[in-house]
Amino acid sequence: MKSSHVAYRTSVTTLLLLIAAVSSVSVAQDDGAASVLQRYGNLDIERTGPTIDAELAQKYLRRGNTYSNLERFEEAIDEYRKAISADPNLDGAIRNLANTYYFLERYEEAKPLLARFIRLQSSTTASLIAAVTTLGELERRDGNFDASIDYDLRAIELDSDNDSQVHIMANTYNNAGEADKAIAVYQKAIEVMPGNAFFDRSLGRILEQENRIEEALQAYESAAAKNPDSDFYTNLVESLRNRLQR
Repeated sequence: MKSSHVAYRTSVTTLLLLIAAVSSVSVAQDDGAASVLQRYGNLDIERTGPTIDAELAQKYLRRGNTYSNLERFEEAIDEYRKAISADPNLDGAIRNLANTYYFLERYEEAKPLLARFIRLQSSTTASLIAAVTTLGELERRDGNFDASIDYDLRAIELDSDNDSQVHIMANTYNNAGEADKAIAVYQKAIEVMPGNAFFDRSLGRILEQENRIEEALQAYESAAAKNPDSDFYTNLVESLRNRLQR
């Protein structure tokens, strides 16, 4: 009987030692992964190297999503950053981190991540459209018009049913003294949505404002041709023709 108790204690001791050994290996692995991620943790400098650990990146992404659903946003941010450090091309983590920064109104941190997400996309999705539209809006709001115009023109192309955004873009540029960019917006909108006569009319208005009268007349004529029953467009054409003949 005594020998059986000794054997039992020995087996328990052995089991505990095995558990401790496994735990030590697990802690060492986690510490090692954390050390690697820390080296690449500065997301302000975009890392384009190979994936460290795709499976680990997915794990961090899931954690981030859980924290985000619980509205524990700072913890979500930490997990998303780790996911991106582990896999710099994990667009889901990049998008979710950008969205979290945007929700928290940390726009300067959101912008480079939105740009990074956009560059990774190879097909048109709702997420891509939202990212392009949002980044154009943020850059426009900050007065970075040379940056915003490219995103705005792409947003028009990607979201060809959204005519309201066209006027917002163009009016912002025109009111800021960037008439050429407003003209480019309406030209892209006409290309993408050729049946919208009001785009031609709006383009003509800005061209007329810039004293590009013959081009303005062509825009008004295009609007009238698309909507021949409109006296409004007909009168615009006649008025500008009379002005040219004086």
